[in-house]
Amino acid sequence: MSEPLDGPPDDPLTSLTAFTDLARERLAAHDHTVLDGGPGVRRAAVALCVVEHEGAPSVIVIKRAARGRNAGQWGLPGGGVDAGETAEQAALRELHEEIGLSAGPADVLGRLDDFPAASGFVITPLVLMPADPGPLRPSPDEVHSVHHVGLRRLAADDAVRWVPQLDGGRLLQMTLGPRMVIHAPTGAMLWQFREVVLLGRAARVADFLQPDWTRR
Repeated sequence: MSEPLDGPPDDPLTSLTAFTDLARERLAAHDHTVLDGGPGVRRAAVALCVVEHEGAPSVIVIKRAARGRNAGQWGLPGGGVDAGETAEQAALRELHEEIGLSAGPADVLGRLDDFPAASGFVITPLVLMPADPGPLRPSPDEVHSVHHVGLRRLAADDAVRWVPQLDGGRLLQMTLGPRMVIHAPTGAMLWQFREVVLLGRAARVADFLQPDWTRR
């Protein structure tokens, strides 16, 4: 993979090499939260997959197909953890099944906090940087479209918006592109990735508000 065209080689927002080194360091230092979930809670795993796109590191975000679980919602490649699988194995398998990219255990840079989704899943986010991902091959049964969000955009000040709620809480909106406004759970995981990995800040997300429609 070539170095980006518009940034210095030591900038993790524009260089895959610099991003990989920094992400491993910061994720190793992050004491990620592991949630048990309790009886009846299902496990899931997603891939925060960073690849080169148009000369710079980008994270892959998908819009799910119009039918099926989370129909039409923004998400990350991922799904339920099968019996006998680890979260890492599930994230790697789902990455390949949903968008055709290949990654192995050596491509996993670390993990973020488990997130308790309102839909009844506890989701484990794995941060990946595949050495040789291959071409995108989205599964039409599961994925409507695939989008690349540059790390520079994700780190921008105006990517994050907090919307006050009547009960005094705040609802996160990650504004990452035209008509791309992403709420928790996916928005929460992207926000923690931004804060912990890109900006080097301590951040937790388990108590983030989730819109009612994410319960589907």
